[in-house]
Order: sequence, then C-alpha cells, then structure tokens
Amino acid sequence: MPDTWAEDAPGVLRLPSGVLVRGRALRRPLPDGPAPRFGLYLLGRAPGPTAWPYRWVRWPDFLLPRDRAGFTAGLHEVRDRAGAERVEVACAGGSGRTGTALACLAVLDGVPPRDAVDFVRRHYSPRAVETPWQKRFVRRFRI
Repeated sequence: MPDTWAEDAPGVLRLPSGVLVRGRALRRPLPDGPAPRFGLYLLGRAPGPTAWPYRWVRWPDFLLPRDRAGFTAGLHEVRDRAGAERVEVACAGGSGRTGTALACLAVLDGVPPRDAVDFVRRHYSPRAVETPWQKRFVRRFRI
C-alpha cells in the first residue's frame, strides 16, 4: 500500500495522473502530520540536515536552476517516488522556485507547457511561479 500524502494536507498538489506531491516553504515550521520520505530542495545553498533523504538543486531566489540537468533528474526522481511515498518540493518561500518546479513536474505528468503555470496556480497556490523568466522556463520545459 502506498505511503503518500493525504490529498487535503497543506500544500499537497494532485497531478493529473493522481500522484500527490507536497510543496512547502522551508522557512516555515514543518507542518503537522507525517514527515516526507524524500525531498527536492531548491535553494541557493545546501539545506540543513533532515531525517529523510533529499536532493538539492542550487537555485538562487527569484532566478532559475544553476544545474538544469540536475533539476530535471530531480523532477524525475520526485515523479518516480511520489506514487509510493510522501515526497515534497520546497524552497525558502514555497512560491517561486517551488511553484516553477511543480509546474515543470505537471509538464512531465502530461500538462501542456503553456497550461502548466495556470494548473499549479489553481491547484497549489495563486502565487506560484513569481517571475517572467520562471514562467518562460516552464513554457520552454521539455521532458
């Protein structure tokens, strides 16, 4: 039996395939409830220690990922693991970088790139994907 998020848990996004992924802000306390089993963390510097494994992608605030191949590999790992375990995607504020990554994850899950930002804004946060270059990054994201 999968050990995934409850659909009504804070920050949880249901992708079109039915897979659940949590987005969150690392600067806020860990939400109540079960801990993630894996995290994809999008920060300008390495995150602190966690009780679960994670992948770090160097991504300065308001910009784009420094290692795009590493970012794409991280998204594939998130998608592969999220069907069976609790996976989260997070940055400091939980909106720009996290929203951009969730929109790219939606593209991997079948949402057309031109619709992915709107999809994440409707189903995760209206503030997701903060900058014009993040929006353009999602529109140009390819599997």
